Amino acid sequence: MKELQNRILQDGIAVNSDILKVDSFINHQVDPALMLRIGQEFADHFKDRGITKVATIESSGIAPALMTAQCMGIPLIILKKQPSRILNDNLYQTEVTSFTKGTSYELTLSSSFVDESDHVLIIDDFLANGEAATGAIRLLRKAHATVAGIGILIEKSFQPGHEKLVEQGFDVYALARIRRMDTGVIEFLS
Repeated sequence: MKELQNRILQDGIAVNSDILKVDSFINHQVDPALMLRIGQEFADHFKDRGITKVATIESSGIAPALMTAQCMGIPLIILKKQPSRILNDNLYQTEVTSFTKGTSYELTLSSSFVDESDHVLIIDDFLANGEAATGAIRLLRKAHATVAGIGILIEKSFQPGHEKLVEQGFDVYALARIRRMDTGVIEFLS
């Protein structure tokens, strides 16, 4: 998506070869008009997959996932990074290691919102090593749901996440695929 690539070049900050800050328009301050166009792009790409729900991991994926769900006219499910005090029965859980933060967390899904009849589209802001997406897939499989596709805003193509997910048979659709990144340098795949 050329608009997203241009916005990354304009407002993104490549801190080093691993960290890209997009907090001015994606994950701290959110540009709702851009998120709506991103949601429409994902909805158009995945329109013929029989998708019944969109899922994302809190919190940076919520805005684009919500817009995707809105454009598709289906519910959004937010996978929690820790269970709430009131959400404690009938949970699916799995451990995920965050590439960005270098920490692990317990990813949680309530069994009340997903079942074997669901075809779920996973939306996330970044794809690096594929750990977050793999954790989401594990949870959805525990619920016996079908993963219908994975939509990613920004893919670090120089890291193994994309290949790891594609090798498992998933359709991974990334809107901005970064070939190389370094301090002050961002290069996209053509």
